[in-house]
Order: sequence, then structure tokens, then C-alpha cells
Amino acid sequence: MPFIGNQPAEKYSAFTKQDFSTSATTSYTLSQAVANENEIALFINFVRQEPTTAYTASGTSLTLTSATTSSDDMYCVYLGKAVQTVNPPSGSVGSSQVAASIITGQTALGATPADTDELLISDAGTLKRVDYSYLKSANTPAFFGYLSADQSITDNVWTKVEINTEEFDTDSDYDNSTNYRFTPTTSGKYFFYASSCLRSTTNATLKSGRLAFYKNGSALYGGVSELTTNYGVSQQVTITASFEMNGSSDYVELYGLVDHVGGASKFESDYSGTNRSTFFGAYKLIGV
Repeated sequence: MPFIGNQPAEKYSAFTKQDFSTSATTSYTLSQAVANENEIALFINFVRQEPTTAYTASGTSLTLTSATTSSDDMYCVYLGKAVQTVNPPSGSVGSSQVAASIITGQTALGATPADTDELLISDAGTLKRVDYSYLKSANTPAFFGYLSADQSITDNVWTKVEINTEEFDTDSDYDNSTNYRFTPTTSGKYFFYASSCLRSTTNATLKSGRLAFYKNGSALYGGVSELTTNYGVSQQVTITASFEMNGSSDYVELYGLVDHVGGASKFESDYSGTNRSTFFGAYKLIGV
């Protein structure tokens, strides 16, 4: 049928019943406000009462013509007030009531979700919303840096490699100016890799070159390239390792050592035109 104005929300209506605890009184309080007594059907001892004659109602006030007793059974059914006419009853909506356009009709995001974007998931059958930041998988934090100029070192002394130039540093967790260390801000297992051209400035005097990852100030993993005879000018040493980081206080630094029979030593940045001969990097592992 036609309507003037908004069509009443009639679907999924549920009329409410209210039971009363009776006593010797004519005044009761309704749980739902009404305009008048015609909006409720009142029953006393299972007999329907006549509106206006047996009772009147306005707002949440119900007034009887005659007082009840404590043994009377009294209840009412709200006729004009359909409670929760907008929301369907719990469990009444299934897949057949939901159109595909509820998803396909929405605007596509068209980009990687922001960390605070929310999605719906089923957690053991219970719908919950979750931020995208908890679902995404990424090998971050991650960084890669290299030595931009030769670094002179003392022979046969473990020395920190001052990696001072970064290609990338996703979370700004590497210090390339003061401590030259990686302090990731997310806990987990990380893969570390490094390589250095360890060089003697005196020709053919280098016996060995060593590199090591130092965690929290102590050597953890390392590698060596050694010549027992026919000493050389330089050794390219490459090391890799993976280990746990707590995401707060743990840090990793790169150290090296050159052992030769005389002269000065250095970590070389550019060997024979090969840029970035000394570098250091790391990234977080996924799924371990």
C-alpha cells in the first residue's frame, strides 16, 4: 500500500510482552513508552481488559480502574510499539539474505591497505575486526649499507666496520653515523649478511682476513680467509647468519680483523673499481 513519508519498518518486527509483579495498587510502570492505552493489550488472570474502561496508559504509566492483589497474574502485550523493527532477530540472516553487491558494489581500495585499515575475520566462528598491521607479512625491518671510503685499522685488532652509507633502512633501525649498529624494533629471527675487502697497504703481506657479527658487544658468528704461504694484498671475506633479536635492546655490529706481516691495513670501500666492496645488511625472516 502507498505511504506518505517514510515507509514504516515492518519487517522483522517482534511485539514485546511484559509481565508485572502485582500488589495491592492501581499504578504500574511500563517498560516501553506508549501514546495511550490502545497500544497495549492488558490481561489480568488471563482475561483481556478493556482499554479506557479497565485501564489507561500514557508514556510509561499504567493506571488500573481497580487495584490488583498480590495473587493476580498480570501481563501486557505491546501492540503499537514493535521493538527492534530495524534489526532482524539473531540468527535469522543467512547467505541467501545477503546480496553479493554488499562486497562487489563497494569501491575497490586499489592500493596496499594502511596498517590501521580494518578487516573482518572469523575467530573460531566469532566475527572480529582486525587491523591490517596484524595480518601483513613483510621482511621488515630491513637495511643495507656500505662503506663509502676506506677505513684504516690497526693490524691484528678486531675493529668495528663503520658502515656509513645506506641504500635503504625501512624502519630507521640502523645507526650509520655514531654507533654503526642495527637495532631492530620488531622481535623475531633475522638474516644477516656482510662482506668486506680486507686489505694490506703493503703489497703481498696479508696473511688472513676475518669478519664477525657482534651481538650486544660479543662475537657471535664469523668467517675467515687465510693464506698459509704466498701472502697476498687483500682478502674478500663474506659471512651470513641468522639469529633471534628481541626487538628492543638487542643490536648487531660488524667487526673485522686483518693479520699481515707488516705495514698498514684497511677495510676497502672500492677495490679495483668495484664499488661497495664492504657492505652489511639484514632483514626479518617470515614464518620462522
